[in-house]
Amino acid sequence: MQSEEVVRGMLYLSLTVVGVPGNTAVIVAFLLALYQEHQLLPADAIVLHLACANLLVVGVRCLLETLATFRLVNIFGDTGCQGVIFVYRTSRSLSIWLTFVLSAYQCLSIATPGSRWASIRVLVARYLAVIFLTLWVINTSMSSAAIAFSLGSRNDSVNMQHSINVQFCYVRFPTMQSKQVNGAVQVGRDVVPMGMMTLASLVILVFLYRYSQQVKGLRSSSGASGGAERRAAKAVVVLVTLYVVLYGVDNGLWVYTLTVRKTMSSSLISDLRIFFSSLYAALSPLVIIATNRKVNSRLRCVVQERPVQDKATTLSTV
Repeated sequence: MQSEEVVRGMLYLSLTVVGVPGNTAVIVAFLLALYQEHQLLPADAIVLHLACANLLVVGVRCLLETLATFRLVNIFGDTGCQGVIFVYRTSRSLSIWLTFVLSAYQCLSIATPGSRWASIRVLVARYLAVIFLTLWVINTSMSSAAIAFSLGSRNDSVNMQHSINVQFCYVRFPTMQSKQVNGAVQVGRDVVPMGMMTLASLVILVFLYRYSQQVKGLRSSSGASGGAERRAAKAVVVLVTLYVVLYGVDNGLWVYTLTVRKTMSSSLISDLRIFFSSLYAALSPLVIIATNRKVNSRLRCVVQERPVQDKATTLSTV
């Protein structure tokens, strides 16, 4: 195994080791909250959905890439490539749009009660399931090109024009125009929510700045709910900043890939794209665990209950 393959495998392994347990922990924490409280707040439901999408990104792409790189399991035939790339692109774009929905909802949450924006927040919360379904339909349909154009690397695709080398697979387009159109659609699908979530984050930052100016030198008399909203707002700003940086690099590399007319013999550019986009899916649960008290408290309870159960089991066997 070449050193380049070892480095590549270790990078994907690091994303898998961080991302799979992290997103799983977030999902388990919210499922425990749902079981105990019989409902989830709209923002919590969005974060839960986001963690599920991120788990698909890391589990389907990074884990399988790691196994294939170290020659443990390789499912990247024609059908495997079509399935993996389709699920990866769908879950990746879902992660992007759900981050936007989270930032927009949090932006609406800091609106003055009784205002028009507060009424819109109520509508968003009421039709959240419809929003989720719409995002699934749109993103799965926009990822259908992966099924039509993906091939396993065993095909002699290096000499094919208008193809994208993604190590174990090739995405072969029939013409340069179809490659550029498909690429433009993918970029637009990322840039639109990026711009909107950046705007929402700027609104949140302005609100936080004005609030800090109002309470400067004074002891805050706001309730616990207001403090929770401000903590959630700061967490959303961190998530959006992380997204803009990592997916900005990802989209820059993707645009460069679209300008290359000949199929690249190396998958380095595609590997870097997948790494940076998957890095968000791996790091975002760490931000959620660190900033979300509901997730943090549920996980702490699980960790504390296990030693008690182990001790009880030990005493019962003595």
